[in-house]
Amino acid sequence: MYSFPPNFHFPAATTNYDNPNTHHHRVFNLHALSRRHWKPPSFEERDAFPESLPLHTKNPRAVYKDIQRFAAQNKLNEALTILDYLDQQGIPVNATTFSHLITACVRARSLDAGKKIHKYIWINGLESSEFLRQKLVNMYMSFRAVDDAHHLFDEMPAKNVYTWNALLRGTVVAGGKRYRDVLETYSEMRELGVEMNVYSFSNVIKSFAGASALSQGLKTHALLVKNGLIGSVIVRTSLVDMYFKCGKIKLARLVFEEVGERDVVLWGAMIAGFAHNRLRKEALQHLRMMVEEGIMPNSVILTSVLPVIGELSLQKLGQEAHAYVVKTKSYLRQAFVQSALIDMYCKCGDMEMGRRVFYSSVERNAICWTALMSGYAANGRLEQALRSVIWMQQEGFKPDVVTVATALPVCAELKDLKRGKEIHAYAVKNCFLPNVSIVSSLMVMYSKCGFLDYSIRLFDGMEQRNVITWTAMIDSLVENGCLDGALGVIRSMLLSKHRPDSVAMSRMLAICGGLKNLKLGKEIHAQVLKKNFDSVPFVSAELVKMYGRCAAIDHAKSFFDTIPVKGSMTRTAIIEAYGYAGMYQEAISLFDQMRSKDLTPNNFTFQVVLSICDRAGFVDDACRIFHLMSRRYKIRIIELPFFRETSQLPIFEVQIGKADGIHKVNLQKLPQFRKNKY
Repeated sequence: MYSFPPNFHFPAATTNYDNPNTHHHRVFNLHALSRRHWKPPSFEERDAFPESLPLHTKNPRAVYKDIQRFAAQNKLNEALTILDYLDQQGIPVNATTFSHLITACVRARSLDAGKKIHKYIWINGLESSEFLRQKLVNMYMSFRAVDDAHHLFDEMPAKNVYTWNALLRGTVVAGGKRYRDVLETYSEMRELGVEMNVYSFSNVIKSFAGASALSQGLKTHALLVKNGLIGSVIVRTSLVDMYFKCGKIKLARLVFEEVGERDVVLWGAMIAGFAHNRLRKEALQHLRMMVEEGIMPNSVILTSVLPVIGELSLQKLGQEAHAYVVKTKSYLRQAFVQSALIDMYCKCGDMEMGRRVFYSSVERNAICWTALMSGYAANGRLEQALRSVIWMQQEGFKPDVVTVATALPVCAELKDLKRGKEIHAYAVKNCFLPNVSIVSSLMVMYSKCGFLDYSIRLFDGMEQRNVITWTAMIDSLVENGCLDGALGVIRSMLLSKHRPDSVAMSRMLAICGGLKNLKLGKEIHAQVLKKNFDSVPFVSAELVKMYGRCAAIDHAKSFFDTIPVKGSMTRTAIIEAYGYAGMYQEAISLFDQMRSKDLTPNNFTFQVVLSICDRAGFVDDACRIFHLMSRRYKIRIIELPFFRETSQLPIFEVQIGKADGIHKVNLQKLPQFRKNKY
């Protein structure tokens, strides 16, 4: 219910009740009228249509312009009121006006208003208009009212390529698991001999890209060549996008290189494709090539590039991108560009600059708040991340699905069951469940808080599972030490229709290593090779560690030698593998070799090497490595995972002479360690 402001007044009846032609008016206060039980005046045009007075003095074209103006302003109630008045007066409405209204309904996300406008189209005898039918099919499909759209489509007496395209595009825009519907429509069009154009193929290829349907995409590519439509930039852009989403990088490059004149959309597809496949350097190279060709990035490309810059910690390049955003001015007002800038600075570790961008943004929204929250979490400010949920609500912004999915891992890291349950309750109240991302985060949160039963209950309650939920269940069981149970879930997943992705494969390898199950580890290795996951650094690292834990150091070394590009992650893995095999001196030698190749050890590398020194009793090596870590690489001991978990440094057992026996040496008491403030 709407309430009037206190100073609201409206015109009363004429002052001279005996002379109805008198035009003088008296103004009454609303409360006074209610006290006197005054009867409201009769309905007048100016009360209903204050912005389009007087209707009876205007010709229909002027009225149509009024309706179109309301549609452009998303004032659907006012537009519908005028439509009702015109219907009562018997004044017809043209198709162009209805087209504007349908577009406004889609923009305002109002299906009810759309259905009312559909009724008025029928009243005005325009239901046979192919143009309006296409618009209505698009509208119903955008609201995922598939049955209404198909019913309207089936009633069409004559269907041309444009009406078919409306159905195709609507199905693609509707999203969800509608790949089969698109494929059926596409097949029916071909059977009926519909002459498909570039827009038909573009919609079909987009659907194939979303479903990673490579075989269908290849067939469609061949059909495009056969029909002579391969020269279209629109089609080539769709093909590039599809091949990237199917993981076929070389094919995407080939299609791109065949294009003579490339527009900003095609460049954007290439850059986004490289970013999607974690080929960050290639993404930045193509950005540079695009600028060299005189094409400047648009806001969509910026939102693809800024996360890449953040992941590579290239803050200087990020500052150049920020300067470009400020220079363009229009991009500066776009919330998703602002959130990408916040995310970039936070990933570069510059929280101060990230906060500055956030608080300087004119139009903050839930997306910007979520980006800041994610930045706090990534930089270890977990309490501030959770407090951001409260702060954003105080500013009047409601946490959305992404915000909830960002906050739950923070609760898991803090093992904060109380706030985790509160967020769970909020998600239930706002009907966010069964969102896969939220359910997976809830499972991990409850398992880290020691409530594995809750995680199992959430998993069992899911009607539709995917790779993410299976992986979350595996992680939950591993977190609580149930490795055999995790192995059972892996077997169930392999028997299901869901095929493990690179993350799931790495989890499986870690479990095989933990159980020392070399046979199953080799089977998973075969699956890794089959799916070309061996090129993913964290998968190859887990493979090396798995062989090391299973005491198959020769296999670990052989596989390590086959890796073409060995980064810090894989080199840390081989050091760890040698440590598992008890080859401590060789592990320390590998660490020194890593440094000699100008590869920078990270926190995990130092954790592995210090742990090996702990097990082997290499106090001198431990002191030397600690000195390198703190002085040369500027890594504090507090940043190492084992210190964060135990708040202690390793205590080494060292044999000093034959007669003295075994002594325990606490690193915190050594002079080199006391000098470092941590």
